[in-house]
Amino acid sequence: MMERRMLLKRIVIFIIAGVITYFSCSIYMGYQPPSISAATYRWGSRGSVVTEIQRRLKNWGYYNGSVDGIYGYQTYLAVRKFQAKNGLAVDGIVGSRTLSALGINAGTNSAYSASNSHTLISRAINGEARGEPYIGQVAVGGVILNRTRDPRFPNSVAGVIYQPGAFTAITDGQIHAEMVATSQRAARDALNGWDPSGGAIYYFNPAKTTNKWIWSRPLIKVIGSHRFCR
Repeated sequence: MMERRMLLKRIVIFIIAGVITYFSCSIYMGYQPPSISAATYRWGSRGSVVTEIQRRLKNWGYYNGSVDGIYGYQTYLAVRKFQAKNGLAVDGIVGSRTLSALGINAGTNSAYSASNSHTLISRAINGEARGEPYIGQVAVGGVILNRTRDPRFPNSVAGVIYQPGAFTAITDGQIHAEMVATSQRAARDALNGWDPSGGAIYYFNPAKTTNKWIWSRPLIKVIGSHRFCR
C-alpha cells in the first residue's frame, strides 16, 4: 500500500511539472518584444519623442501649448491639424506615417533618417518643380537643404518643407501628387551635394506668384520658370 501511494505521488508530481513546463514555454514562445518602428504616441504618452513632436508642431504653428513631453488635449488637437493639412489619416495618433511626415525617427537608424529625407525632398521637388528642367529640379532640392543650414529657417528637412506657408505644394496638396522618376533622382543629387541654385534660399515662378516681397530678394540665376534668390 505504501509503495502504491508513493507511485501515485510521483505520477502527480510528474504531471504538475509537465503542465508548468508547457505553460512556461507557451508564454515564452508567444512573447514578441515591442518594435521601435511600430511605436505610436497618443493621448497620455510621455517622453522625449512627445517633446520633439510638440516642439516641431509649435515651430510650425500648429501647437500653442507647453513643450512638456506630455501628450494631452492640446497636443492631440495639434496633431489632428497637422494630419489634416498633410493628407494623413486624421486620428490624433502619431504612428509611423505621421512620425515620418514630422521628420522624426524614434529609433537610432541613420539609414532610415537619410531615406526619410530623400523621400520628403523628392515629394517637395515633385510637387514644386516636376516639368521643370532637370537642373531646376535639383536646384529646388538645393534650396531646401540650404535652408536647413540657415539660422532663419528650421534645421531639419521636414521642418523646412512643412514650415507654414513656405511651399505652395504643401498648401495645394501637390506634395502628394504621383511621383515622377526625375524627382527622386534630383533629390538624390541634391543630397549628394549638387546645388545648381548657387546657394539660393528662395525661388519663385514670376508667372504664378502673388507675393510682392519675394521680388525684393537678390537674384542669383534663372532656371526654367523659376528665379532663384538669396
